[in-house]
Amino acid sequence: MKATVIGAGVVGLACAVELSERGVDVEVLERSDSLGESACSWRAGGMLAPWCEAEGAEPLVKQLGEEAIPWWREKFPGTVQNGTLVVAHGRDVVELTEFARRTEGHRHVSRSELEALEPDLADRFQQALLYEREAHLDPRAALSALVERLSARGVPVRFGETVDPERVRSLRSRGRTVVNCSGLAARDVLPDLRGVKGEMALIRLREISLRRPVRVLHPRIPIYIVPRGDGLFMVGATMIESDDEGRVSVRSLLELLTAAYALNPAFGEAEVVELATGVRPAFMDNLPRIRRREDVLHVNGFFRHGFLLAPALARMAAEVLLDDRRFPEVMDEDHREWLRA
Repeated sequence: MKATVIGAGVVGLACAVELSERGVDVEVLERSDSLGESACSWRAGGMLAPWCEAEGAEPLVKQLGEEAIPWWREKFPGTVQNGTLVVAHGRDVVELTEFARRTEGHRHVSRSELEALEPDLADRFQQALLYEREAHLDPRAALSALVERLSARGVPVRFGETVDPERVRSLRSRGRTVVNCSGLAARDVLPDLRGVKGEMALIRLREISLRRPVRVLHPRIPIYIVPRGDGLFMVGATMIESDDEGRVSVRSLLELLTAAYALNPAFGEAEVVELATGVRPAFMDNLPRIRRREDVLHVNGFFRHGFLLAPALARMAAEVLLDDRRFPEVMDEDHREWLRA
């Protein structure tokens, strides 16, 4: 089989890796001129947190997300597996109790143990939840590593490539299977996709060290802070029903930076390195789909779970194409009918 994957975000690259490692002749076409220029994946948090995400997501997210940690540890050595901390300020401690009730895979951490785990959070919180099996990664380094892995296998990743319907027909006429992983760019074919805007900040402060992501619970906007090394931290992320990725609002910036400051006031002296937005593609239930449209296999709708769910959906897409597998949990009825044909 020969396959063309459209999109060099985390989903497209994961699909290309899975197909290539199964012996498929693969190429990747990306409309942007460089890796991450417009990809939502480039601005992601990079948390591999299936147990934490179960607090507000469908059970399928946890089920499929558990595949992510071993997959990323194999494909990207920079994956760090030392857990996630969930904390809440005194006035919001009831949120911590509710979070624990809705999730599994955690243990309660006392103030003294929290101090040992993260000394720079000493005296800030009385208790926390530790999800020891969870992991995190730097999305930009991880995407670059996947491109390098594909290159080593002889898979070209071509940038500045626009793929319109005529080009898709041309690819198909040359015997290439087309896998579209282009996010919201596929909305003309997948009209039930919607955009969910996320805003983030990268800040640098070498005087503070965190070894793992920290989620700060709040009844309105829960915030997470993810260490990236060398004093760099990603603070994110808002969730706004909007397709407008052109700006970070003052309101959102205040929420993000206030949360960092409340975690440790030393963050008040941090350098703001980058402010950015990305629009996540999502279906109404916030679960991903594998869909067949006009002889193209679409893998889309990852909401805020791109790095977490890309490995499982890439495996599924490869098994759909190569083994005639059916996955009713992510495939609509008409697509199962196509597979039977």
